[in-house]
Amino acid sequence: MSRPVKLAVDVLLGAVVPILVLSYLSEPLGAVPAYLISALVPVGWVVADLLFITKRLNFITAFLGLNALVRGLLAFWFVDGALFALKDSAGSVVTVLILGGSLLLGRPALRAFAEQGLDPRTPEQESALHGLFAERPVARTLVLGTAMLALVHAAAGAANFFLNLSIVTASFGTDGFNAQVAKVNAITRLAIGLPEGLATGLAIWLVFRALYALLRGVPGEGDFWELVGKREARREDRGASGSQRASARRRSE
Repeated sequence: MSRPVKLAVDVLLGAVVPILVLSYLSEPLGAVPAYLISALVPVGWVVADLLFITKRLNFITAFLGLNALVRGLLAFWFVDGALFALKDSAGSVVTVLILGGSLLLGRPALRAFAEQGLDPRTPEQESALHGLFAERPVARTLVLGTAMLALVHAAAGAANFFLNLSIVTASFGTDGFNAQVAKVNAITRLAIGLPEGLATGLAIWLVFRALYALLRGVPGEGDFWELVGKREARREDRGASGSQRASARRRSE
């Protein structure tokens, strides 16, 4: 599945379908079944994507899977009012905990997102990329970018909580409740999802900028991996030259 098609399916099943189900199927199906379907459709898509399309186990897929698991379990917690607002913000809470935990462990989560974007294909490329990540300017950008994302998701979670608290006032299990949930979802998918997406894009762009800054001294032109290969070759040549000079000095002594 191409990326544009997958993105379109992500938007359709993650945002559009749940809102349509809440808006138009609450009366024919019943409020509670319609609510469960709307909550589980995005979860089911994430699980299907991980198992049958992506088929990779890494930090990002584990993160998405955990988020889907939490949302799937919470779908069966039938609450309203402040508890529903808290429940609907659980995804942001999980994200902030993961981002913050990665900083405490010294493994900024942004590193995984940048690595997936660059997609190293060989052990040599992977090793070279990890070496670039360890360089001070890039390492600092990874930490600051991850911290920025944690703050953005914390603010998004707080905004989501208060929006739900102010809009979703009906009792659970009623058509009015589902209509209010559909309304707040329509608002948050854009008003909160867009800033989160922009923040993630900005953070990854800053990492890429820091990486390319390290490659400016590499002669010639080429794509990222060609420049990385030339950089590694230069480092190996310098290392070999240094070893030869050290051997020559020892022999002369």
